[in-house]
Order: sequence, then C-alpha cells, then structure tokens
Amino acid sequence: MNPNDPKPHSSVEPVQLGLEDRFRFRCHRHIPCFNACCRNIDILLTPYDLLRLKRRLGLTSRALIDAHTRDFTLDAHGMPGLKLATKPGTQECGFLTPEGCSIYEDRPAACRYYALGLLSLRKTGSPDDEDSYFVVKEDHCLGHFEPHEQNVADYRTEQGLPPYDDANREWRRIILKKRSAGPTIGTPSSRSFELFFLASYDLEGFLAFVKSPGFQELFELEPDFLQQLCDQEEIRLQFALRFLRQVLFGEHTIPLREAAVQGRRARYREKVQHIEEEARRLREAGEDLSVEDFEE
Repeated sequence: MNPNDPKPHSSVEPVQLGLEDRFRFRCHRHIPCFNACCRNIDILLTPYDLLRLKRRLGLTSRALIDAHTRDFTLDAHGMPGLKLATKPGTQECGFLTPEGCSIYEDRPAACRYYALGLLSLRKTGSPDDEDSYFVVKEDHCLGHFEPHEQNVADYRTEQGLPPYDDANREWRRIILKKRSAGPTIGTPSSRSFELFFLASYDLEGFLAFVKSPGFQELFELEPDFLQQLCDQEEIRLQFALRFLRQVLFGEHTIPLREAAVQGRRARYREKVQHIEEEARRLREAGEDLSVEDFEE
C-alpha cells in the first residue's frame, strides 16, 4: 500500500474504554439527525431482547421470530442467530414510525448501547471474559458534537442496560467459549444447533421441551423449581443457558436421575460387549474389519 493513499474509514474509535472513562455524546428528539441511525440497521438480537419484545407486543416467541426477525449465522459453523427485520426493500427498522421508535422502552440492547460498542474478550488462561467499550462515530450522527459528557457506567444506567447485560452475559459467554475452543469441541451437530436456537430464542418451545417425558426422565428437577420455570420467563431463560452449557460443554449443573444414568451405562456396556463379540467372531472367521465399523 502506498503510504500516501487515503486510509480506510472506520466508524469505530480504536480506544478501549472502561466503566469510569468518559466520552462525549447525547441523542435527543430535537437533534437534526434524530432517528437517522434507525434507517440503516444491522441489529443482532439477544435472548433477553426477544423476551422483552415478545412481552411488549403480546406475541409468542415463534410469532415474534416469524414476523419481526431474520436468520443469520453467528459463526463459520452455522450457529443460528437472529437479527431485527427491516421494512421491505429497505434497511430501515420495522419499528420506526414518524414519531420515533414504537418499542423504545423495550428496544434491543444494541440500540441502547449506541453510540457505544461492547467488546467481550477472554485472555489466555483466564476462565472469565472481560468487557470493554468503544465509541462508534458514524458520519450522519451529530450527537458527538453535543456539549454533554458522561462516563460509560452512567451511560449504561441511563440507557437501561444493566438488566440486559445481566440476562445476556451467560449467552455471550457460551458464544465466546465456543469460538475460543474452536476445533477442541469439534464441529457442532445439527441437533446441537436446534437446541441452541430453542434455548436461546423460543421460551415457550423450551418450556414444552423441559416438560416432555424424555427430559423429565433424564433430568431431576424439584417441583417448585419446575413451577418457577413455568411462571417466570427470566428464570427459564437462565436455566435454558445452563442447559446449553451442559449439553455443549459438559458442564453438569443440572442433576441427572440416577436411574437414567444407570440406564445409559447399561446401554454403553451392551454396546461395548456387542462390538467385542462381533470383533471376536470376525477374527475367528478370518475377516479383517476394524472396531470403528460397528460404531453408530
């Protein structure tokens, strides 16, 4: 690259901010660019975003997904995600009206963060991820020229972000762990994708799954806790994320019924015995076949 060539433009200021760091920004109804950012959106939806939106609109999770979202993939393996749908033929938010945002009190976390971005990273050897923030400056936005300055912590509180971040933290950690683990956990199966989508985005479907005979036979849940899962969607969402960590990463925090554990062990022993007997039969017959040929 010629050093005299113009540098590529980025809307992100490459300076990481902590909670006490200050930045200059204010958006309000009387600023000339008001709602300009809502006319060109690319909004990733988190599980708690969907919970708030479906309550706001009086819809089930599936009805909300069908009417107001679009599919996309979170990574190269095809892990399913959702983004907020736009008006047909445009990049404009479907909830934008001439008066402004029609769902403002329950708008997604990405909308609340603007004009900040959130970055979660896990350092090598650390079990926990760390959050940092950065300023997003788009050409159309005049809010950066307003004579108003605040620190990141105050801005997060002002925008109602703490409950969103608290509810979504485990989901972000699951995605971060999956990305950082890479090939060590292998390519996810289509079944794991289905479970990820169900637990992340379909609260009614996940409850039906938890109440199914197969789930009840395998996992041991106290009756009072099962009732909480039925009555309180926030508790159900956090349990869904615990379930994901258990099935994706083997983090056993949901107790298994002893009978189910013993049954699995018995089936495993039967399978091993079958493989050994078949291998012995083939050796006696003089055939050359590997044990892998008998694996399901």
